[in-house]
Amino acid sequence: MVMDARSGEVLHSRNADTRLHPASLTKMMTLYIAFEAVERGEISLDTKLKISPKAASEPPSKLGLKAGQRIAFRYLIRAAAVKSANDAATAIAEAVEGSEAAFARRMNRTAKALGMTRTTFKNAHGLTEAGHLSTARDMTIMGRRLFYDYPQYYNIFSRRSTHAGVREVANTNRKLLAAYKGADGIKTGYTRAAGFNLVASAERGQERIIATVFGGRSTATRNARVAELLDMGFKRAPTRVAVRKPAPPVYAEEPGTPATTLRTLAVVKSLRPEARPDLAVSAPVAVAAAETVEPEVIESSVAEALAEALVDLDQGAAPVLPAIAPKARPVTAAGAVALAALETEAEPTPTEEAGEQIVTRMTTSGGRHWGITVGRFGSRQQAERILLQTALLELGTLDEALRKVVQRSGGYEANFVGMSEEQADFACRRLSARNVDCATIGPG
Repeated sequence: MVMDARSGEVLHSRNADTRLHPASLTKMMTLYIAFEAVERGEISLDTKLKISPKAASEPPSKLGLKAGQRIAFRYLIRAAAVKSANDAATAIAEAVEGSEAAFARRMNRTAKALGMTRTTFKNAHGLTEAGHLSTARDMTIMGRRLFYDYPQYYNIFSRRSTHAGVREVANTNRKLLAAYKGADGIKTGYTRAAGFNLVASAERGQERIIATVFGGRSTATRNARVAELLDMGFKRAPTRVAVRKPAPPVYAEEPGTPATTLRTLAVVKSLRPEARPDLAVSAPVAVAAAETVEPEVIESSVAEALAEALVDLDQGAAPVLPAIAPKARPVTAAGAVALAALETEAEPTPTEEAGEQIVTRMTTSGGRHWGITVGRFGSRQQAERILLQTALLELGTLDEALRKVVQRSGGYEANFVGMSEEQADFACRRLSARNVDCATIGPG
């Protein structure tokens, strides 16, 4: 596949829509989402990440990360882009979405939004997996998107080597970068099933060409074929052509996507909530409806209830906080009875002498003894307000955590508890990326 990057015009193609194993060309999408997450404030380049056993155990090519090791997000990007490190790619996925499975779903949503119609991702690194397939056309589109959508990061693909936090790493594409005039990226890929793959970009004068090859027999033959295709592109492309940058991606509205979450959390108006209907009547109806309600409706309801609770705090009233079952948990008959009983319990009266007060829906930790703290404040009301504001900011990661205010000698500490260590670490990194002070709290 050969494309004029300026206009998106295809200059040459052969079997461009055949679905094949992309190998580490996959990491172009992993990096695209990493750049997107940084630009949206989901994570920062300087966020320190804890490497999971899963990421550390990925096979080569790898940076050699150890389980439990902490490393800045920027170094994972460098290692994935330059060294094509599989452990770094998995760590990026876990940092952005919490798990590689969730990240793969985001990869597929993004591919669809970019017009990559014949691509299916199953992982973040590109190691062979059933159903993990793409095409030369789709990967050429991906390469063009990296150049135009995130030009501020594109230079990383032209580095012959870079420091990746723990050591200096060499570029897997360094031979083409050195041999072909104007070459400045993008990504190599190799597995036994895929052969030698490459998406390459080069610029000469005002012209930029992208060429893609799947299934080369060796690095040398693949590079030679890519050089021929780039030469063909420069011969066929007009000297002057209007640059038509691709339109911004339009994502489908699915629960958990950043765009959906941002719209859900936007409070259009902040009116005092109306009085609750009679609980004895409404509780069974609410339980019955919980089995069929859409996840985005549940998330929106929680956001609205939190916003209303903030109004209560502003007006000096005790906040009425949302009581809702976790998103994907079905309601059994026994659970319906328990929830109905819970809804009709009298709310405890907060007292300053009690030392601590749960300010969220009742639940149990389920053995999860970790949490996070977002600061210490001069009054209980101020701490409660910060907890509610933080929950609105990170509804996706904090909606099942307990909100707790603890009285200390220096004031009132605002905590989220009842989380696993991984949940607490992930939530805290998300908040830190939004410039919210946060620290994890361990058991005891």
